[in-house]
Amino acid sequence: MAPQTAVRLSLKKPTYAVCVVGVKMYVDIRSHVPKGAESFRVSGSSGVELLVVYGPAQATEPVSKDPWPLDANVEVTVSVNAASKALNDLKVKVSYFRQYEDSALGHSVLYLTGVDISLDVDTGRKGKAKRSHVDKKTWRWGPEGHGAVLLVNCDRDSLESRGLDLDDSQLTSLDDLKDMSPMVLTCDGPNGLFDNHKLVLHVPFSDSKRVGVFCARVLTPVPLGGNSLSDYKQVLGPQHLSYEVERQPGEQKISFYVEGLTFPDVDFSGMVSLSVSLVDTGTLPEVPIFTDTVAFRMAPWIMTPNTQLPLELYVCSVVDSHGSNEKFLEDMSDLVSKANCKLIICPSIENRGDRWIQDEMEFGYVEAPHKSFPVVFDSPRDRGLTGFAYKRILGPDFGYVTRKIPFPGASGLDSFGNLDVSPPVTVGGKKYPLGRILIGSNFPKSGGRRMAKVVRDFLKAQQVQAPVELYSDWLFVGHVDEFLTFVPTSDQKGFRLLLASPSVCLKLFQEKKEEGYGEAAQFDGLQHQVKRSINEMLADKNLQRDSLFVQKCIDWNREVLKRELGLTERDIVDVPQLFHLKGLYAEAFFPNMVNMVVLGKHLGIPKPFGPIINGRCCLEEKVRSLLEPLGLHCTFIDDYLSYHRLFGEIHCGTNVRRQPFSFKWWHMVP
Repeated sequence: MAPQTAVRLSLKKPTYAVCVVGVKMYVDIRSHVPKGAESFRVSGSSGVELLVVYGPAQATEPVSKDPWPLDANVEVTVSVNAASKALNDLKVKVSYFRQYEDSALGHSVLYLTGVDISLDVDTGRKGKAKRSHVDKKTWRWGPEGHGAVLLVNCDRDSLESRGLDLDDSQLTSLDDLKDMSPMVLTCDGPNGLFDNHKLVLHVPFSDSKRVGVFCARVLTPVPLGGNSLSDYKQVLGPQHLSYEVERQPGEQKISFYVEGLTFPDVDFSGMVSLSVSLVDTGTLPEVPIFTDTVAFRMAPWIMTPNTQLPLELYVCSVVDSHGSNEKFLEDMSDLVSKANCKLIICPSIENRGDRWIQDEMEFGYVEAPHKSFPVVFDSPRDRGLTGFAYKRILGPDFGYVTRKIPFPGASGLDSFGNLDVSPPVTVGGKKYPLGRILIGSNFPKSGGRRMAKVVRDFLKAQQVQAPVELYSDWLFVGHVDEFLTFVPTSDQKGFRLLLASPSVCLKLFQEKKEEGYGEAAQFDGLQHQVKRSINEMLADKNLQRDSLFVQKCIDWNREVLKRELGLTERDIVDVPQLFHLKGLYAEAFFPNMVNMVVLGKHLGIPKPFGPIINGRCCLEEKVRSLLEPLGLHCTFIDDYLSYHRLFGEIHCGTNVRRQPFSFKWWHMVP
């Protein structure tokens, strides 16, 4: 390690300096030397390490009595390996000589006080702040990487608090400390040293709005440093750029707790730093003689794909002109019982008639080595469910984040039915161990609807699930969940991509016609819909034209998905589905089976009310034949009046919180 400080010696009087453990100090041996001196010898007391550098070669203090030449190619550095017990208890002596003479022309003496100053965090990503030999100022991705992680403190641990924990400059719950990353300041040295030196903790101005630091100032050792909220105070944050550390006599270590205040975004890489400086107060102006810096990366918000096990299913209780959705809720209850997860019903008084809970929010999580908790991302759509995520989901160890559109009026593509994530994939050797986010857009059109930039920027800035934009603006609602979903499988691939397919549906109907079932009718058994026979549908030129258009749109996405997710045709299952155009946009002709809810191996699929052949719906039978060999269980649920007629389906009306990945995001390389 190169010298970080320097000290100039004098022949007339001793020189005094502070030497930080582990930091080499350059000793200027040439500025003040006796007349005629051509060489020197250097010695140090126990506890002092000397290094003499001569030309390109390095050597420790020579054991022989031969002096070193006093020329520009020779340098001397000193360091100490432990803090001093008393002021100036370490000594370095330099003696100067003429050539070929043993009697010294003069001596310079340097008295050192060793002090151990170190700011340490969890650079090893083990969950505890620990002294490390890696470069604490840098942060590296990958399984061999290093660098500490911060959680955005976006939950609400105290029920008495009104906002997020990160909004509070005062600690409101001792549990909140568990969300923060540990940081330890070592400050070992003689008490007298701190009579004219101080320790200052500081944060760059650009980082001050991104990070908060709390400190407990109690002298008795208790769990986490204090057992009362009053023991803790915020020492760094948006209103505090620096803090003069209150070191008590004999105190060797001081604990701090660091919280993140903002997620990575378009204007924030996610990296922040904190520093401590040892400042000499005996000079004017005061001079920092040593600074130690640590770096943190903010933990990203991570989405979970359908391949992760379900924990909770959210659904709304609603009443409309067709009655309540009580039967649908019963079907959901049966499904979650099979999947062994929990059902959470949002009552009508809280959803205010808004049943589209998938559009309102998306569940994800944040993780650091010491802690993980779920975080709900509240969409900017602002309809009847507005406030539900904030009022009912935000709580202890359940975080909240949102992004507001800077001008009035969110488009349909800003709803989170238009937000999905793939399972882990590998694309051309590039691994995406947390999958890739999928969002619907206006591509390849030059104009049209697109998800708001503030949301797209946020998703991209998380780095660990590189987003892919798909073409969904051909749909009336415009969401990706109208033409795709993922299901888990137990084979080596681990999943299949399901795509809605008009061509597969028309091919199925043609086969059934040729088998003699042309008069079997779509919507048979539905009171609120005109029946359409297979013959009629195949003869409907408008339906054929619309199907051709929709298939081209889906095929465009198919190629994008194959390219961006590294998929082959074997990884894709085509699900029979017809659409028809209403003006410029497409709608599902019958309940959209791809818009299903996936609860492990159990699928809640919109009942398509397809043509009945031999007592069975041919559409249901086709889907079973495609999915059940993969180990999946298909349950077809009637959502026609409560959801389909209102331009949505089961996935639109439900929301699933899933188990986080076991893979640690910091082990990947974006």
